[in-house]
Amino acid sequence: MNRATRASALAATTVLATTGAVLTCTSVAGAATATVTCKSPVFKRQFYANTTFSGTPKKTDCDSKIDQNWGTGAPAAGLPGDNFGVRWTVTRDFGSGGPFSIPVATRDGLRVYLDGTRKVDIWKNVSTTQTKTVNVTVPSGTHTLRFDFVNWTGTANVKADYLPRTSATVDTVKPLVPAGASLTYNSSYQAKFGWTANKEMDLAGYRVYRRLQGASYGTKPLATTASTSYTDTTLPKNGAVYYYEVRAYDKAGRESAGTADKSVTTVDKSAPAAPKGVEGAWGPGYSEKVSLSWYGNTEADLAGYNVYRSTTGRPVALTAANRLNGDKPLSDARYAQPLPQTGDTYYYVVTAVDTHGNESAASDTAEFYTRDKTGPVNTAYNARAVEDERGVTLTWDKSEATSEDFVGYTVLRYDKPHTQSGRTVVEVAKGVQGTSFTEAAPPRGATYYYSVVAVDAAGNGANRSVEMPVAVAGNTTPPPPVTGTTATARENGVSLSWDASDEPGLDHYRIMRGTLVDGEWVYEPLIDAWTLRPAEFTETHHLDRTVADGEQVRYSVIAVDQYGNQLTLGTGASVQDVTELDLRPDVAADPAVGDNPVGHINGDAYGTVRWWLGGDTGANGSKVTGYTVYRWNRSTHVFDEVAVRTRGDDTSWSYADTTMPKG
Repeated sequence: MNRATRASALAATTVLATTGAVLTCTSVAGAATATVTCKSPVFKRQFYANTTFSGTPKKTDCDSKIDQNWGTGAPAAGLPGDNFGVRWTVTRDFGSGGPFSIPVATRDGLRVYLDGTRKVDIWKNVSTTQTKTVNVTVPSGTHTLRFDFVNWTGTANVKADYLPRTSATVDTVKPLVPAGASLTYNSSYQAKFGWTANKEMDLAGYRVYRRLQGASYGTKPLATTASTSYTDTTLPKNGAVYYYEVRAYDKAGRESAGTADKSVTTVDKSAPAAPKGVEGAWGPGYSEKVSLSWYGNTEADLAGYNVYRSTTGRPVALTAANRLNGDKPLSDARYAQPLPQTGDTYYYVVTAVDTHGNESAASDTAEFYTRDKTGPVNTAYNARAVEDERGVTLTWDKSEATSEDFVGYTVLRYDKPHTQSGRTVVEVAKGVQGTSFTEAAPPRGATYYYSVVAVDAAGNGANRSVEMPVAVAGNTTPPPPVTGTTATARENGVSLSWDASDEPGLDHYRIMRGTLVDGEWVYEPLIDAWTLRPAEFTETHHLDRTVADGEQVRYSVIAVDQYGNQLTLGTGASVQDVTELDLRPDVAADPAVGDNPVGHINGDAYGTVRWWLGGDTGANGSKVTGYTVYRWNRSTHVFDEVAVRTRGDDTSWSYADTTMPKG
């Protein structure tokens, strides 16, 4: 309670405020003429110096509740301790109204009025506190309650209240429909629904309902709240219209009717479902054409379909570069086109798009295999051809684009221009990786037509270069003599070296070796052991292992150009004389060795010695059971024993001398 004092009664202006139990009181100077305003549901309290509430109140203030015990004293300064009256008045909006109880406890008298009609009447001078509870029905809307308390003599105390009855069997009155409903749709695609608070004292909260246009509100609310607003963060982004209403409900479980519908049209951010059935177009073999079909989507706002293709595998990226239908969606649930025959595997997916530009996830993937019938994108640009001492040299510019399966350029030579029929072609080079090629020795005395074409791993050619005619004159002049030739005898042969020729048309070197026959030098070229033809040397050194120990020989190194032109010993080629070292044993082998039946023996440059039996028994008639291998020692001039071998049942044997000095 707020106990009144003389000082407060005489205050010129007093404002009181409490949090929770709101208490606001404004009074203007002059107790007898005070004007006090108390904000509902705070009571306006008036003190009288009589029990008839007549005349001007001695004091007026605001009281948050009726619960006071003055004992035998005065209730406020300037009032008597007996025969006084206190009146509490409140006017408030009860919303839908309903059943209330008015519990009171008083000593002495108390009367309670609802809109001027007496509901409680305890009106006598007593020495003990009297209690009573009266049930009333408060109509909907705004009503005034007045509590009149009097004390005649003795102790004074009073306690009173008005409380809604919330039992479901008693309270059959629904709350009023919430007022002031409003709905906004924000940039986060959320709907904020607000309303004005209901006035019912037994209000428990609010239930928010949402429905799709054309549907009914369900029995389950979208949300339940004690607040006067709700933000719907679950609103679908599908371009549809949704309606909202809010209903108040009280502690008895009674629910009001719904507010008038408030609608919002959502932004469509919901993509259609991914098309089904695309993967069924897959085939195991090679395909010349792609043919896709799928089950049509059923969305009401469907605009069509996009088809995407990639050769890089799964998943197919949904990019503009991979989209085959451009910016306009396909209206039909099918797609067909020829397949590029590049040897790639082509992967296809389909998406659905709606009229708001939303695109579905990709369908399952269909894949098609192709044969490589397409040449690379590489092209020999600005090709040109000239003849010089090296031959016919073709050059071209590097291709701006290249294919992954590009393996090189092929150079073709034709005997006629492309405008004439019956021409023949010679492939003079293939797999050229750079931007130039020289044909060293095309046949002389004719005009040829060259072309360069890029080729892929499958042998497909790209666009050919321009055709380049060249009148080939050829060359009949041999390269000049080779200089700097040296010939040095070594233990394992004759070591030759010479200066490199700077002849542009040089093809190889040929080594002529001369031996004395009947006092005359006879020359023969060194022979290639594989081809049995004159060996062609491209380095500037060679070790001739075939010279016999102690043999005198004469060498001439001759340069040969691409047309085979070369000097001869009689036209300027230089010669070098050398005598090979004589490393043969200077003593005979052990005499016992001469008695053995070994018929053949030879060795190689890697230290392996092989032999065969010439007979089964030795000179003394005994059977051969094994062999001893000897190696000539030039330092001690004896044959050293290096290995012993048991004969066994074989007829040929070998020994690898791993300790033989190199060179």
